[in-house]
Amino acid sequence: MGMPSLIKTLERKPILTICIFTAIMLLPLISTIEVSIMEARNFITAREMVTDGNWLLTTMNGEPRYEKPPLPTWLTAFSGLAFGSKKLLALRAPALLLVMVIGVFVYLISNKILKNRQHSLINALIAITSFYTFGIIIEAPWDIFAHGFMLVAIYYLFLLLKTNSGSWKNGIIASLFIGASFMSKGPVSLYALLLPFLIAYGFTYKFSRLKAKATPLLVTILLALILSAWWYLYVRIKDLNVFLEIAQGETSNWSNYNVKPFYYYWSFFFQSGLWSIPAFISLLYPYLKKRVVNLKAYQFSLLWTLLAVILLSIVPEKKSRYLMPVLIPLAINTGFYIEYLFRKFKEFSKIKERLPVLFNFGLIAAIGILLPVVSYIFLKDHLSGNWAYYIATSIILLLSGIFITVQLKKREIKKVFFLTVFLFGVMLSGLSLTFSKSLTSYNDTPFTPLKMFAAERGLDLYGYNYVPPETIWHFGYKIPIINKDSSQIGFPNKQAFILLAPLDNKLREDQLISAQYNIEELGTLDLNLGPTNLGKPNVRKISKYYLITAK
Repeated sequence: MGMPSLIKTLERKPILTICIFTAIMLLPLISTIEVSIMEARNFITAREMVTDGNWLLTTMNGEPRYEKPPLPTWLTAFSGLAFGSKKLLALRAPALLLVMVIGVFVYLISNKILKNRQHSLINALIAITSFYTFGIIIEAPWDIFAHGFMLVAIYYLFLLLKTNSGSWKNGIIASLFIGASFMSKGPVSLYALLLPFLIAYGFTYKFSRLKAKATPLLVTILLALILSAWWYLYVRIKDLNVFLEIAQGETSNWSNYNVKPFYYYWSFFFQSGLWSIPAFISLLYPYLKKRVVNLKAYQFSLLWTLLAVILLSIVPEKKSRYLMPVLIPLAINTGFYIEYLFRKFKEFSKIKERLPVLFNFGLIAAIGILLPVVSYIFLKDHLSGNWAYYIATSIILLLSGIFITVQLKKREIKKVFFLTVFLFGVMLSGLSLTFSKSLTSYNDTPFTPLKMFAAERGLDLYGYNYVPPETIWHFGYKIPIINKDSSQIGFPNKQAFILLAPLDNKLREDQLISAQYNIEELGTLDLNLGPTNLGKPNVRKISKYYLITAK
């Protein structure tokens, strides 16, 4: 099958293409990369749902954890119960499915607006290969649930607003997914994704025939409110003081924590990774307004993108990952420029129009050609014996880079685009397999001496001031934390126990402790031994453990 025939096949089965490509791209990554701090917190909460029955009053390490609503944790816990609670693939599978959901519904929304399957597939592939769309499933996996569910809600709201039929069905489905989004991360996606969508829709398509849809819209809003609020009301009733304390802390963070200037997000298009240059050009309205196939749809996606950035910029607390919902309308917007290149790049006569395209895809081709050599030079000691993966990945990347260069020279941008998507998928999946170790052995090995010592002597383990969430997750059960102040030790009333303390602890220098207890250092627990820790060790992930005996 030649490349044109293959592309036509992909375009005929767009949803299947999106799902299969997402799986091939991300399955190796989520099977091999180690657990991040945010993931560890979520996985601990999921584990305690299963082991302790804390499905509604959620906990982490035995302490209340109401900062995050429980829906993604429920899904993770169910997946763990079904496929193995210690298998990372099982625990991360729901987040992977939500990346697929984003790809599929970017396609569906685009196709409703554009009536063009090829263009809609372009948008979807840009969305799922944008950097933070997949990166966030590791860094802060619950975000993908909030934005994925909200995108489904937006699709059905679009149907409700745009069409005359099915208002009740579309409204009820929209409310279900608005509630699911709220139950994943509170109002974040409602503010960052739904609100700018509604404003952009109102400006471009207008809210017509609202009187005829008033009742379905009202029911949609009321049902969405009920589904969004019930868990918060339940926790408030059952555990009022802790709920209010956590709510106050979370509210305070919005204005006092990680505060950045208003313009912090202005380079937002870089978050799309390999699409950064096309994404930037797609924002140049004076340039593209006469070149796109559907001006009103382009105005809609551009407004949706810019309004999302502006609304996020208003909030004082800012983090790069908070831009992830912007990548959804930005992918649709970028698709207009890519589709324009499909049609007209062969006719470009001005070097200033050709240069960004040649630079963007030429750079990607160069990465494909050079990455096998560069990765070997700097990471050869971390190959873990996976030479077959390395050789296969290197050959595919090399050939992909060469093919992109050849097609770019021929000005076949459609082929260049699909080759770029393919190269990126191979790079992400192939390098994940190449430079990974067995996480099973990694998870067990650092803890074995400590567990054996505790088991042989029948000693309990405690944490001193702070224990990394990754440690609690991999350890397999709760580690009670002792928080010592200047006047009170707070150690358990036991003759002997094991104490896990941060690397920079001052146990031996503390006269109050040393006067009452003998302190014997047993060893070091270093989680930097994992397969993805290739640089400078993270001190936070290093702990010392001690045998504490009363004098």
